[in-house]
Amino acid sequence: MEHFSVLKEESVSLLSEVNGTIYVDGTLGRGGHAGELLKRIPDCHLYAFDKDATALRESMEHLAPYRERITLFHEDFRKMKECLQESGINRVDGILLDLGVSSPQFDDPERGFSYRFDTRLDMRMDQSQSLSAYEVVNEYSFQQLESILRRYGEEPRARAIARAIEKARLNQPIETTGQLSDVIRSALPESVLRKKGHPAKQAFQAIRIEVNHELDALQEGLEQACSLLKVGGRCAVITFHSLEDRMVKNFFKQKSSAPFADPKLPLKESQMEQASFSLVTKHPITANEEELETNRRSHSAKLRVIERVKDDGD
Repeated sequence: MEHFSVLKEESVSLLSEVNGTIYVDGTLGRGGHAGELLKRIPDCHLYAFDKDATALRESMEHLAPYRERITLFHEDFRKMKECLQESGINRVDGILLDLGVSSPQFDDPERGFSYRFDTRLDMRMDQSQSLSAYEVVNEYSFQQLESILRRYGEEPRARAIARAIEKARLNQPIETTGQLSDVIRSALPESVLRKKGHPAKQAFQAIRIEVNHELDALQEGLEQACSLLKVGGRCAVITFHSLEDRMVKNFFKQKSSAPFADPKLPLKESQMEQASFSLVTKHPITANEEELETNRRSHSAKLRVIERVKDDGD
């Protein structure tokens, strides 16, 4: 299946307005956003991260014309600051984070991300790590399973699904995505099974987030990204589900809010401490009608952008 980068025009346009020389793509994938950024800003150098070795390898075919202007890291973007500093980079002009699982990962049956294929449970973005969906499903306690289903999947029937998994694996391990999907279905009432959409979607999301520590990585990545930005530099983040978007929204709001000042103090506006960041996007940008028609993955995508306006010495 052909891969389309979500919100590519909108995100690259907002980042290229900075017209800087040093950019970071924290989630390189197949290089769609990166290629467009390198094309639009001929003088920039891109530092690109991805914990999926396959993505790094395959992106190089698309990015071959720009190879001399790219530095690759087979790392999670939560390590971007450490890796950049080792390369002598302390400040950057722009950072892009395109979160979640890429279409090629979903569409590869061997990766075990999707309930569309009956294949071994995996869901690892970094295939060198030991923890996979198989261990989560077969080794986590009932309490752990219920917690991740409720927290990461916002699954209202987390307890019933966790009980069903616990019961099923007593007979034999749950080894495939198809087996897991059947167990989840068995825990749900007919009223839920008749609803539009796959009944295992939220549970699969929760397990995937746990396997890849996605929300922990996002929190660390956002903190590092903002600390790396030059004055005038921007960080653009594309999210695909409510948990991610809520985290980004709240983090950006906190960063762009001025420190509390006692209204009783006789301070002029010029004397009040200002926030170090400003929201470029007051509301999230979503896909236009043309993209919605050609790229089904864009339906849930939201883009938020923040800009550093003051150097606070971090």
